[in-house]
Amino acid sequence: MTSSAVPDAGTETAAQRRGRLRLTRGITATWWYTVSAVVFLELMIVGVWAAALTEAGRGLPTVAAVGLGGLVWWAATFLLLHEYRRRNEDEPFAHGPRILVPLLIAACFGVLAGVVSGLWLMAVLPIVQALVLINWPPGIRLRVVIAATALLAVLWYVDSRLGVPGEGSSWWLLGFFSVSLPGLTVLSLWWWDVLMTVNSARASEARLAATQERLRVATDVHDLQGHHLQVIALQLELAERLMADDPDAAFTHLRAARKSVDDARQGTRDLALRFRSVPLTDEIENAADLLRAAGTSVQVSVDAGADRAPASVLGPVIRETTTNVLRHGGGRWARLSLTREPDGWRYEIENDAVESSPSPDGAGLEGIGRRVADGGGTVEVRRDAPVFAVVVRVPLTLESS
Repeated sequence: MTSSAVPDAGTETAAQRRGRLRLTRGITATWWYTVSAVVFLELMIVGVWAAALTEAGRGLPTVAAVGLGGLVWWAATFLLLHEYRRRNEDEPFAHGPRILVPLLIAACFGVLAGVVSGLWLMAVLPIVQALVLINWPPGIRLRVVIAATALLAVLWYVDSRLGVPGEGSSWWLLGFFSVSLPGLTVLSLWWWDVLMTVNSARASEARLAATQERLRVATDVHDLQGHHLQVIALQLELAERLMADDPDAAFTHLRAARKSVDDARQGTRDLALRFRSVPLTDEIENAADLLRAAGTSVQVSVDAGADRAPASVLGPVIRETTTNVLRHGGGRWARLSLTREPDGWRYEIENDAVESSPSPDGAGLEGIGRRVADGGGTVEVRRDAPVFAVVVRVPLTLESS
């Protein structure tokens, strides 16, 4: 199990740092999709406004004022979106002072657009849109959007009754998109909020699973060692009491205590072996998941019946080679395979290693070589920059039953 904590900045390696940064790319890309949707809608509204005023025969100064002012309002939206991403659900308005500038820009543009165009809809929409982008407490945003949409629909009707700017197609587009803008914006933000909730839930689930696994291991160790230590303490206490009067009986209890120590050690080894005895298919899937969590693209190829391969030899090899990729690789991809050959099993892992050479001490590869050699197998290491590969072959005689 690995901890979900971020490594300390002073001990984080370059490969770990690259992997951690890649972890955020997916969610960052989604955030930029959200930003793109919101700012595209606003930019489209400014264009529709300019087209409607042009179609209504308004002069160039009016169209230019609305167009240029709209671009400033559009740019100020990035500030509100930036604050929205940094929001704290427990303190919705913690960054209030930093949202005042875009709110003032929206208000000023609304006044300008309303005065030069004579439309209430243009005067109110910028400030309404800015208010929608504020991080409202739960339940408040929906009411704000409903109220804003209703208000904009009423203002569109009022402007229509006043007879400005006209009855052309641009006027209908102006009204439709202006009234729809708050709702469309909130839909984009809602998608982002859902993604953040799912991401937080997945992180919490991983931490909970790790905690439960540690608790289970701790409980098993406590039960095993607690029982044996209690027996040993009782036997030593009896030996101490009988040492003066009955040395033979005392020595019998000492020998029993020593046997209990041996039983405790064997029980601990059996417990450790039980946790290590993971099917090789699961070992490879766990390795692939670990590499993917570090931001590496992984391809896995496992033959049917791979669980018959010698797990006692290949299991530690899979874990060690995966650790080596994480520690010294830091590349973009990795491939893992476990295949059956006529005379044995073949395990291979390769990646585009940024650090093509192993660590100076070479302890990882040497340990793998000794373990495989003890099982009658061979290890082949290939360095063909930028690809680094380790190939392990073990004989069929070691197959698990």
